[in-house]
Amino acid sequence: MRRIVFLALPLSQMLDMVAPHDAFSQADAINYAESGEHSYKLEVVAGSAEKVVVGHNGLRVLADKSYDEVRGSIDTLIVVGGDIMLEPFSPDLIAWLKRTAKRARRVCSICTGAFLLGSAGLLDGRRATTHWAYCDRLAERCPDVDVEMDPIFVKDDNYYTGAGVSAGMDLALALIEEDLGSNVALRVAQDLVVFLRRPGGQSQFSSLLAQQHSDYRALRDLGPWILAHLDQNLDVNALADHCGISPRHFARVFASEFGTTPAKYVERVRVEAARQRLEESELSIEQAAAQCGFASADVMRRSFKRLLAVSPAEYRQRFRV
Repeated sequence: MRRIVFLALPLSQMLDMVAPHDAFSQADAINYAESGEHSYKLEVVAGSAEKVVVGHNGLRVLADKSYDEVRGSIDTLIVVGGDIMLEPFSPDLIAWLKRTAKRARRVCSICTGAFLLGSAGLLDGRRATTHWAYCDRLAERCPDVDVEMDPIFVKDDNYYTGAGVSAGMDLALALIEEDLGSNVALRVAQDLVVFLRRPGGQSQFSSLLAQQHSDYRALRDLGPWILAHLDQNLDVNALADHCGISPRHFARVFASEFGTTPAKYVERVRVEAARQRLEESELSIEQAAAQCGFASADVMRRSFKRLLAVSPAEYRQRFRV
């Protein structure tokens, strides 16, 4: 039986803990019904001496024990994110985490939980992610960590880091699939009415695009305009013409405001739009590519592989399980 330990600090994001906890619990129930054996033992551990963990939303959870009372081996240690992860950590907690990680088969974080792993030096030399809004801060605080902004979750050896909130469920399903196979993971996803196997490499696109706003007057309506004209030519000249400024000035301002090039931004918007069509419609891949402005289905496939790490066909299959 695998021991799953959730480490929750005050002001934790409760969904980071509750959603994966429910997924593991459901997997255990499914496996027990079929084999008569439990798969998981779940524990909630408080990251302080106080065993009542008060989440950032005011929800109170009574932990099974405090972190310094944890004994024995651990299969999977999951550090839950929350507001306090942006503050300095207790030296005792850091020391405990370093010791405990050595006896865990897998060490995971969800959302800003990566800050605690990073502060303990456990992510040094590794790839990792966190909520898109905090990736820059994590990279600044932990310069030896290769922070990736796009993925829903990242696996580097036995360390797993997940993006914000709902990504904890994606990570839990991936871990369940590793442990118990795809059939159990699929049944958990069906029971909890969530998608199975959103690929870890899939970008946090909705979040990324939501932050792409600008105070620069000429660029304020550019995002919605791009979405309304995806099937048209959207090169830098066309975008600059819409904004009423020269292409050179447009490219410079765009990069300053959005932190990327116009071409890369348009590609991401097109992939996001195509992703939604593949999920929600019966359009063929060729039709989706045409509607979203890709020169061909093959061009769209290359963009999907580059940005989402899956092909359009694989993406549709995974979201239509």
